[in-house]
Amino acid sequence: MNKNTKINALLLLVVAALAVLPLALGLGDDEKEPFAGADAQAETAITEIDPDYEPWFSPLYEPPSGEIESALFALQAALGAGVLAYYFGLRRGRRQGELRASGQPDGPGAGESAARGN
Repeated sequence: MNKNTKINALLLLVVAALAVLPLALGLGDDEKEPFAGADAQAETAITEIDPDYEPWFSPLYEPPSGEIESALFALQAALGAGVLAYYFGLRRGRRQGELRASGQPDGPGAGESAARGN
């Protein structure tokens, strides 16, 4: 295994551990909503401190249920990931096109094989 493969495997293991460990260790079992978002936790803390607090602003759109709110959040995250993937793919494609147009080999190890005369 080369160095990059080891690093990728280690990162994948860490991500899997971050996803599984809170569930396996039972973190948050004593709470009403164990994995509530930061917004919900902040709202709860504010109402405990000051029950008469009135928010300055109200949301433009309030989803009818938590499932729809989660789905909209997932859609927003997917669209953002798609935009980033498109941008980085376009950037890489342009760079590869410029390298091909200039006659330079592209890809990992391409310069090494050209230097050896292969």
